[in-house]
Amino acid sequence: MNEGLHNGPAIEASGLVKRYGDEVVAVDGLDLSIPANRIYGLLGPNGAGKTTTISILTTLLEPTAGYARVLGLDVVKEAGDVRQRVGVTFQEMVLDDELTGRQVLDYHGRLYRIGRVERQARTEELLALVELVQAAERKAKTYSGGMKRRLELARALMTTPEVLFLDEPTLGLDPQTRARIWEYLHHLKEEGGMTLLLTTHQMDEAEELADTVGIIDRGKLVVEGTPQELIDEMGADTIHVIGDGERDAFVETVKRLPFVQTVEVGRTVIQIGVDSGSKRLAEIISEATGSAFVVEDITVSKPSLGDVFLKYTGRRLRHTDGNRTRHRMSLMG
Repeated sequence: MNEGLHNGPAIEASGLVKRYGDEVVAVDGLDLSIPANRIYGLLGPNGAGKTTTISILTTLLEPTAGYARVLGLDVVKEAGDVRQRVGVTFQEMVLDDELTGRQVLDYHGRLYRIGRVERQARTEELLALVELVQAAERKAKTYSGGMKRRLELARALMTTPEVLFLDEPTLGLDPQTRARIWEYLHHLKEEGGMTLLLTTHQMDEAEELADTVGIIDRGKLVVEGTPQELIDEMGADTIHVIGDGERDAFVETVKRLPFVQTVEVGRTVIQIGVDSGSKRLAEIISEATGSAFVVEDITVSKPSLGDVFLKYTGRRLRHTDGNRTRHRMSLMG
C-alpha cells in the first residue's frame, strides 16, 4: 500500500530510549539510519534490546524518549499510517491453528480491507512464493515449523509492505528451509525494492543477507558497517586463546609482537589478529609460558562476524562456532 514517495531513510531513529520502571533500560539512546532498498541486520546478545527496538518501530511500543520514523512517518503520531505500510514477523509464531493456510492469508487481507479480487490474486501468488500451494487447504496446526514460518512470511507480505521487519526469521528451521527463506528475502529486495530489518542470532545468516550490520549491546548501537568491513578490521587470521594465570601480562606481551594486528580481550577468550595464524601459534604459546599464563585451549581461524560480535560485546553469540576452524590445539590436562 504505497501512499506516497519518501526520499529519506526508510527507517530512522534518534536518541531512542525505552525504560521499564526505574531499573530496566531496554533501549538506551539508539540512533539508526537505514536507506531504502537495503537489508539491515541488527545483532546482539539476548536482552540487548533488539525485539524492543522492532516493537517500537512497528508501533507496538511507545518510546520513553527520542523519536523514530518509518518512511518518514512518526511511529507514535502516525502509527496507523506506519502499520499500513510495513509487515512484521516475530520470534514467536502466531497463527490460528484452526485456519487453513489459504484462510490465514485471506483473513489478513480482509483486515487491511484489500478487495476480493486483489486479495485472491495475492493469496495465490504468495502461496506459490513460499511453496505452500499443495498445503493451502490444510489447517495450520498440521504444518511443520518450517511451513508455519513460511506462512507467517507470506502473511507479512500480504499487504505489499514497503518495509519488512523480521525478528529471528529462520529460528529453529532446518538448513534447507533456511536457504529457501534467504532466497525469498533476496528476491524481495532485488525485485521488489523492499527494505528489510532483521534480527538474527545466526552469523552465517547475517553475512549472507545483510548489506549493513549493526551490533547492539545493552540497548546501545556499538558498531555498524558492512559484514566484510567489520570482518576485515579483525586482521588476516584470528587466534583464540583461553587460559589461566597472568592474563594481563600475557596480553601486554602479545600486543608488542610485530606480527600482531589486533588484540581483543573478552570475558573468557582473548582474540589475537595476526598475519598468518598457522605460523604464529607456537610463538603465542611461547609468549604465554614466559608470562606465567597457562594456555588451556587455542584455535586459529579466518575471522568471522562471530569474532566481530565477541570483540564488541565480550560474549559469544550462539551459532558462531559452526565454521571454526582449521587448526585447534587442546592443551587441557
